Amino acid sequence: MMKDLNQDMMTCGVCVEPGTFALEARELPQEAPDGYRLVDIAAIGICGTDYHIFEGKHPFLDYPRVIGHELSGYLVSGPDAGDLVVINPYVSCGTCRACRRGKPNCCTQIGVFGVHRDGGMCARLAVPEANLYPAMGLTPEQAAMVEFLAIGAHAVARSQCGAGDQVLVTGAGPIGLGTALFARLAGADVHLMDISRPRLETARDLFGFTQIHTPDETILTGDLSEGFDVVFDATGNVNAIEAGFPLIAHGGSSVLVSVVKDTVTFTDSEFHKREMRIIGSRNALKEDFDHVIASIRAGDIPTDAIASAVVPLAELPERFAGFVENRDHIIKVLVTP
Repeated sequence: MMKDLNQDMMTCGVCVEPGTFALEARELPQEAPDGYRLVDIAAIGICGTDYHIFEGKHPFLDYPRVIGHELSGYLVSGPDAGDLVVINPYVSCGTCRACRRGKPNCCTQIGVFGVHRDGGMCARLAVPEANLYPAMGLTPEQAAMVEFLAIGAHAVARSQCGAGDQVLVTGAGPIGLGTALFARLAGADVHLMDISRPRLETARDLFGFTQIHTPDETILTGDLSEGFDVVFDATGNVNAIEAGFPLIAHGGSSVLVSVVKDTVTFTDSEFHKREMRIIGSRNALKEDFDHVIASIRAGDIPTDAIASAVVPLAELPERFAGFVENRDHIIKVLVTP
Protein backbone atom coordinates (compact mmCIF):
# COMPACT_ATOMS: atom_id res chain seq x y z
CA MET A 1 0.00 0.00 0.00
CA MET A 2 1.40 3.40 -0.99
CA LYS A 3 1.03 6.12 1.67
CA ASP A 4 2.09 9.74 2.00
CA LEU A 5 2.78 11.99 4.95
CA ASN A 6 1.43 9.62 7.64
CA GLN A 7 -0.57 6.45 8.13
CA ASP A 8 -3.83 8.33 7.57
CA MET A 9 -2.97 9.34 4.00
CA MET A 10 -2.64 7.50 0.70
CA THR A 11 -1.45 8.31 -2.79
CA CYS A 12 -4.06 8.45 -5.58
CA GLY A 13 -3.71 8.59 -9.35
CA VAL A 14 -5.72 11.60 -10.48
CA CYS A 15 -6.55 12.93 -13.92
CA VAL A 16 -6.47 16.58 -12.92
CA GLU A 17 -7.58 17.89 -16.30
CA PRO A 18 -7.30 16.68 -19.89
CA GLY A 19 -3.66 15.90 -20.57
CA THR A 20 -2.56 16.02 -16.94
CA PHE A 21 -2.18 12.94 -14.73
CA ALA A 22 -0.71 13.39 -11.27
CA LEU A 23 -0.34 11.76 -7.87
CA GLU A 24 -2.20 13.37 -4.99
CA ALA A 25 -2.42 12.62 -1.27
CA ARG A 26 -5.91 11.82 -0.02
CA GLU A 27 -7.24 10.54 3.29
CA LEU A 28 -7.00 6.79 3.75
CA PRO A 29 -10.54 5.48 4.43
CA GLN A 30 -10.80 4.02 7.93
CA GLU A 31 -14.51 3.14 7.99
CA ALA A 32 -16.96 1.98 5.37
CA PRO A 33 -20.56 3.18 5.04
CA ASP A 34 -23.36 0.75 5.83
CA GLY A 35 -23.46 -2.01 3.22
CA TYR A 36 -19.91 -1.27 2.07
CA ARG A 37 -16.57 -2.99 2.74
CA LEU A 38 -13.07 -1.53 2.77
CA VAL A 39 -10.73 -3.06 0.20
CA ASP A 40 -6.96 -2.58 -0.03
CA ILE A 41 -6.36 -2.27 -3.77
CA ALA A 42 -3.96 -4.84 -5.21
CA ALA A 43 -3.95 -4.09 -8.96
CA ILE A 44 -5.60 -1.68 -11.40
CA GLY A 45 -6.05 -2.14 -15.13
CA ILE A 46 -5.81 0.89 -17.41
CA CYS A 47 -8.73 0.93 -19.83
CA GLY A 48 -9.60 2.74 -23.04
CA THR A 49 -11.98 4.79 -20.90
CA ASP A 50 -8.98 6.02 -18.89
CA TYR A 51 -7.22 7.02 -22.10
CA HIS A 52 -10.32 8.94 -23.17
CA ILE A 53 -10.45 10.67 -19.78
CA PHE A 54 -6.81 11.70 -20.19
CA GLU A 55 -7.57 13.01 -23.69
CA GLY A 56 -10.67 14.91 -22.54
CA LYS A 57 -12.99 12.81 -24.68
CA HIS A 58 -15.25 11.32 -22.02
CA PRO A 59 -18.74 12.88 -22.04
CA PHE A 60 -19.82 11.99 -18.47
CA LEU A 61 -16.90 13.03 -16.30
CA ASP A 62 -15.97 15.94 -14.07
CA TYR A 63 -12.32 16.77 -13.36
CA PRO A 64 -10.33 16.18 -11.24
CA ARG A 65 -11.08 12.45 -11.03
CA VAL A 66 -9.31 9.55 -9.34
CA ILE A 67 -9.43 7.03 -12.17
CA GLY A 68 -9.42 3.24 -12.06
CA HIS A 69 -12.34 0.84 -12.47
CA GLU A 70 -10.61 -2.45 -13.39
CA LEU A 71 -9.77 -3.47 -9.86
CA SER A 72 -8.72 -6.25 -7.53
CA GLY A 73 -7.98 -6.01 -3.84
CA TYR A 74 -7.89 -7.58 -0.39
CA LEU A 75 -10.68 -7.32 2.16
CA VAL A 76 -9.54 -5.21 5.09
CA SER A 77 -11.53 -6.59 8.03
CA GLY A 78 -13.97 -9.29 9.07
CA PRO A 79 -13.60 -13.08 9.16
CA ASP A 80 -12.58 -13.07 5.50
CA ALA A 81 -9.97 -10.30 5.90
CA GLY A 82 -7.10 -10.77 3.48
CA ASP A 83 -9.19 -12.60 0.87
CA LEU A 84 -8.59 -11.51 -2.73
CA VAL A 85 -11.66 -10.10 -4.47
CA VAL A 86 -12.68 -8.75 -7.85
CA ILE A 87 -14.46 -5.40 -7.68
CA ASN A 88 -17.51 -4.86 -9.84
CA PRO A 89 -17.24 -1.08 -10.42
CA TYR A 90 -20.85 -0.53 -11.49
CA VAL A 91 -22.79 0.84 -8.51
CA SER A 92 -26.52 0.58 -9.21
CA CYS A 93 -29.48 2.14 -7.41
CA GLY A 94 -31.34 -1.14 -6.86
CA THR A 95 -34.76 0.44 -7.34
CA CYS A 96 -35.16 1.55 -10.97
CA ARG A 97 -36.98 -0.61 -13.51
CA ALA A 98 -33.75 -2.05 -14.92
CA CYS A 99 -32.51 -3.00 -11.43
CA ARG A 100 -35.88 -4.51 -10.51
CA ARG A 101 -35.70 -6.66 -13.65
CA GLY A 102 -32.23 -7.98 -12.84
CA LYS A 103 -30.33 -5.63 -15.13
CA PRO A 104 -28.24 -3.45 -12.79
CA ASN A 105 -25.62 -3.14 -15.54
CA CYS A 106 -27.91 -0.60 -17.25
CA CYS A 107 -29.30 1.05 -14.11
CA THR A 108 -30.74 4.48 -14.86
CA GLN A 109 -28.68 5.99 -12.01
CA ILE A 110 -25.53 3.92 -12.46
CA GLY A 111 -22.34 5.26 -10.93
CA VAL A 112 -19.08 3.74 -12.15
CA PHE A 113 -15.95 3.95 -10.04
CA GLY A 114 -13.33 6.02 -11.83
CA VAL A 115 -15.91 7.72 -14.05
CA HIS A 116 -18.96 9.07 -12.20
CA ARG A 117 -17.22 8.84 -8.82
CA ASP A 118 -13.61 8.57 -7.69
CA GLY A 119 -12.11 5.24 -8.56
CA GLY A 120 -9.61 2.72 -7.30
CA MET A 121 -6.22 3.99 -8.42
CA CYS A 122 -5.33 4.36 -4.76
CA ALA A 123 -4.46 2.27 -1.73
CA ARG A 124 -7.94 1.68 -0.29
CA LEU A 125 -11.52 1.96 -1.50
CA ALA A 126 -14.95 1.53 0.07
CA VAL A 127 -17.07 -0.74 -2.16
CA PRO A 128 -20.66 -2.04 -1.85
CA GLU A 129 -20.41 -5.55 -0.42
CA ALA A 130 -22.62 -6.92 -3.20
CA ASN A 131 -20.02 -5.71 -5.73
CA LEU A 132 -17.21 -7.88 -4.32
CA TYR A 133 -16.63 -11.31 -5.83
CA PRO A 134 -14.24 -13.93 -4.41
CA ALA A 135 -11.14 -14.41 -6.58
CA MET A 136 -9.48 -17.43 -5.01
CA GLY A 137 -7.12 -19.12 -7.41
CA LEU A 138 -6.36 -15.92 -9.33
CA THR A 139 -3.40 -13.61 -8.99
CA PRO A 140 -4.11 -9.94 -8.18
CA GLU A 141 -3.20 -9.04 -11.78
CA GLN A 142 -5.57 -11.66 -13.20
CA ALA A 143 -8.34 -10.47 -10.90
CA ALA A 144 -7.87 -6.91 -12.19
CA MET A 145 -8.49 -8.16 -15.74
CA VAL A 146 -11.87 -9.68 -14.94
CA GLU A 147 -13.98 -6.54 -15.40
CA PHE A 148 -12.89 -5.71 -18.94
CA LEU A 149 -13.13 -9.37 -19.98
CA ALA A 150 -16.64 -9.50 -18.48
CA ILE A 151 -17.74 -6.81 -20.94
CA GLY A 152 -16.87 -9.14 -23.82
CA ALA A 153 -18.40 -12.13 -22.05
CA HIS A 154 -21.63 -10.18 -21.54
CA ALA A 155 -21.74 -9.19 -25.22
CA VAL A 156 -21.32 -12.82 -26.27
CA ALA A 157 -24.07 -13.89 -23.87
CA ARG A 158 -26.35 -11.18 -25.29
CA SER A 159 -25.67 -12.40 -28.84
CA GLN A 160 -26.57 -16.03 -28.06
CA CYS A 161 -23.87 -17.12 -30.50
CA GLY A 162 -22.55 -20.65 -30.30
CA ALA A 163 -21.12 -23.62 -32.11
CA GLY A 164 -21.15 -23.30 -35.89
CA ASP A 165 -21.81 -19.57 -35.95
CA GLN A 166 -19.67 -17.34 -38.14
CA VAL A 167 -18.70 -14.30 -36.07
CA LEU A 168 -16.91 -11.07 -36.89
CA VAL A 169 -15.48 -8.79 -34.20
CA THR A 170 -14.62 -5.33 -35.49
CA GLY A 171 -12.08 -3.56 -33.32
CA ALA A 172 -9.14 -5.59 -32.00
CA GLY A 173 -8.44 -3.53 -28.90
CA PRO A 174 -8.82 -5.04 -25.41
CA ILE A 175 -12.64 -5.12 -25.45
CA GLY A 176 -12.69 -6.61 -28.94
CA LEU A 177 -10.11 -9.23 -27.97
CA GLY A 178 -12.11 -10.14 -24.89
CA THR A 179 -15.24 -10.48 -27.00
CA ALA A 180 -13.38 -12.64 -29.53
CA LEU A 181 -11.96 -14.89 -26.80
CA PHE A 182 -15.37 -15.57 -25.29
CA ALA A 183 -17.04 -16.02 -28.69
CA ARG A 184 -14.40 -18.63 -29.44
CA LEU A 185 -15.02 -20.29 -26.07
CA ALA A 186 -18.72 -20.42 -27.01
CA GLY A 187 -17.77 -22.44 -30.09
CA ALA A 188 -18.08 -19.75 -32.76
CA ASP A 189 -15.76 -19.43 -35.76
CA VAL A 190 -14.23 -16.02 -35.08
CA HIS A 191 -12.87 -13.41 -37.48
CA LEU A 192 -11.29 -10.11 -36.44
CA MET A 193 -11.23 -6.80 -38.31
CA ASP A 194 -9.28 -3.63 -37.48
CA ILE A 195 -7.65 -0.72 -39.27
CA SER A 196 -4.49 -1.36 -37.21
CA ARG A 197 -2.23 -4.02 -38.65
CA PRO A 198 -0.19 -4.23 -35.39
CA ARG A 199 -3.35 -5.00 -33.40
CA LEU A 200 -4.34 -7.73 -35.85
CA GLU A 201 -0.86 -9.23 -35.77
CA THR A 202 -0.97 -9.26 -31.97
CA ALA A 203 -4.33 -11.05 -32.06
CA ARG A 204 -2.83 -13.63 -34.42
CA ASP A 205 0.53 -14.14 -32.73
CA LEU A 206 -0.54 -14.11 -29.07
CA PHE A 207 -4.08 -15.45 -29.22
CA GLY A 208 -4.22 -17.60 -32.35
CA PHE A 209 -6.84 -15.64 -34.29
CA THR A 210 -5.70 -16.42 -37.82
CA GLN A 211 -8.76 -15.02 -39.63
CA ILE A 212 -7.83 -11.34 -39.53
CA HIS A 213 -8.94 -8.61 -41.91
CA THR A 214 -8.58 -4.91 -42.61
CA PRO A 215 -11.65 -2.92 -43.73
CA ASP A 216 -10.34 -2.55 -47.29
CA GLU A 217 -10.46 -6.31 -47.89
CA THR A 218 -13.27 -8.11 -49.70
CA ILE A 219 -14.45 -10.40 -46.94
CA LEU A 220 -17.80 -11.83 -48.12
CA THR A 221 -16.45 -14.59 -50.35
CA GLY A 222 -16.48 -18.37 -50.27
CA ASP A 223 -17.96 -19.78 -47.07
CA LEU A 224 -18.66 -16.22 -45.93
CA SER A 225 -20.54 -15.15 -49.04
CA GLU A 226 -23.85 -15.10 -47.14
CA GLY A 227 -22.45 -13.00 -44.30
CA PHE A 228 -21.80 -13.40 -40.58
CA ASP A 229 -24.29 -14.69 -38.06
CA VAL A 230 -23.10 -12.08 -35.57
CA VAL A 231 -21.05 -8.91 -36.00
CA PHE A 232 -19.74 -7.39 -32.75
CA ASP A 233 -18.65 -3.78 -32.91
CA ALA A 234 -15.89 -2.80 -30.48
CA THR A 235 -14.52 0.14 -32.48
CA GLY A 236 -16.36 3.11 -31.00
CA ASN A 237 -16.59 4.46 -34.54
CA VAL A 238 -19.94 5.21 -36.17
CA ASN A 239 -18.62 4.56 -39.68
CA ALA A 240 -17.39 1.12 -38.64
CA ILE A 241 -20.75 0.32 -37.04
CA GLU A 242 -22.63 1.27 -40.20
CA ALA A 243 -20.15 -0.60 -42.42
CA GLY A 244 -20.82 -3.73 -40.37
CA PHE A 245 -24.53 -3.92 -41.20
CA PRO A 246 -24.08 -5.20 -44.80
CA LEU A 247 -21.79 -7.95 -43.49
CA ILE A 248 -24.57 -9.56 -41.47
CA ALA A 249 -26.26 -12.69 -42.80
CA HIS A 250 -30.02 -12.99 -43.09
CA GLY A 251 -31.31 -13.84 -39.63
CA GLY A 252 -28.16 -12.44 -38.05
CA SER A 253 -27.38 -9.89 -35.36
CA SER A 254 -25.36 -6.75 -34.82
CA VAL A 255 -24.10 -6.37 -31.24
CA LEU A 256 -22.95 -2.87 -30.30
CA VAL A 257 -20.36 -3.30 -27.55
CA SER A 258 -18.79 0.11 -28.03
CA VAL A 259 -20.54 3.43 -27.44
CA VAL A 260 -20.61 6.40 -29.81
CA LYS A 261 -22.14 9.84 -29.40
CA ASP A 262 -23.13 9.98 -33.08
CA THR A 263 -26.40 8.97 -34.71
CA VAL A 264 -26.18 5.49 -36.23
CA THR A 265 -28.15 5.02 -39.47
CA PHE A 266 -29.11 2.04 -41.60
CA THR A 267 -31.32 1.27 -44.58
CA ASP A 268 -34.63 -0.07 -43.32
CA SER A 269 -35.21 -2.40 -46.27
CA GLU A 270 -31.81 -4.06 -45.73
CA PHE A 271 -32.58 -4.37 -42.02
CA HIS A 272 -36.02 -5.90 -42.57
CA LYS A 273 -35.13 -8.35 -45.31
CA ARG A 274 -32.51 -9.83 -43.00
CA GLU A 275 -34.90 -9.89 -40.00
CA MET A 276 -31.80 -8.56 -38.30
CA ARG A 277 -31.38 -7.84 -34.62
CA ILE A 278 -29.49 -4.82 -33.30
CA ILE A 279 -28.44 -5.52 -29.73
CA GLY A 280 -26.94 -3.09 -27.26
CA SER A 281 -24.51 -4.52 -24.73
CA ARG A 282 -23.58 -2.42 -21.69
CA ASN A 283 -21.17 -3.29 -18.87
CA ALA A 284 -21.67 -6.78 -17.39
CA LEU A 285 -23.66 -8.82 -14.87
CA LYS A 286 -22.45 -10.92 -11.95
CA GLU A 287 -22.88 -14.07 -14.00
CA ASP A 288 -20.51 -12.61 -16.59
CA PHE A 289 -17.91 -11.89 -13.90
CA ASP A 290 -18.38 -15.45 -12.61
CA HIS A 291 -17.93 -16.86 -16.12
CA VAL A 292 -14.69 -14.91 -16.60
CA ILE A 293 -13.31 -15.94 -13.20
CA ALA A 294 -14.10 -19.61 -13.89
CA SER A 295 -12.56 -19.39 -17.37
CA ILE A 296 -9.32 -17.89 -16.00
CA ARG A 297 -9.15 -20.57 -13.30
CA ALA A 298 -9.61 -23.24 -15.98
CA GLY A 299 -6.75 -21.80 -18.04
CA ASP A 300 -9.04 -20.90 -20.94
CA ILE A 301 -8.01 -17.22 -21.01
CA PRO A 302 -4.30 -16.46 -21.72
CA THR A 303 -3.88 -13.73 -19.10
CA ASP A 304 -0.08 -13.71 -19.42
CA ALA A 305 -0.47 -12.62 -23.03
CA ILE A 306 -3.02 -9.96 -22.10
CA ALA A 307 -0.75 -8.22 -19.57
CA SER A 308 1.49 -5.94 -21.63
CA ALA A 309 3.14 -4.29 -18.63
CA VAL A 310 2.89 -4.07 -14.84
CA VAL A 311 4.01 -0.70 -13.45
CA PRO A 312 4.03 0.84 -9.97
CA LEU A 313 1.74 3.82 -9.44
CA ALA A 314 4.76 6.01 -8.65
CA GLU A 315 5.95 5.70 -12.27
CA LEU A 316 2.62 6.40 -13.92
CA PRO A 317 2.77 10.23 -14.20
CA GLU A 318 5.87 9.91 -16.38
CA ARG A 319 4.55 7.02 -18.44
CA PHE A 320 0.81 7.65 -18.86
CA ALA A 321 1.07 9.82 -21.98
CA GLY A 322 3.32 7.22 -23.61
CA PHE A 323 0.77 4.48 -23.00
CA VAL A 324 -1.92 6.66 -24.60
CA GLU A 325 0.23 7.31 -27.67
CA ASN A 326 1.22 3.65 -28.11
CA ARG A 327 -2.10 1.97 -27.42
CA ASP A 328 -2.02 0.12 -30.76
CA HIS A 329 0.90 -1.88 -29.39
CA ILE A 330 -0.51 -2.36 -25.88
CA ILE A 331 -3.24 -4.73 -24.73
CA LYS A 332 -3.42 -4.13 -21.00
CA VAL A 333 -1.25 -2.10 -18.62
CA LEU A 334 -1.67 -3.04 -14.97
CA VAL A 335 -0.78 -0.70 -12.12
CA THR A 336 0.21 -1.72 -8.60
CA PRO A 337 -0.40 0.78 -5.79
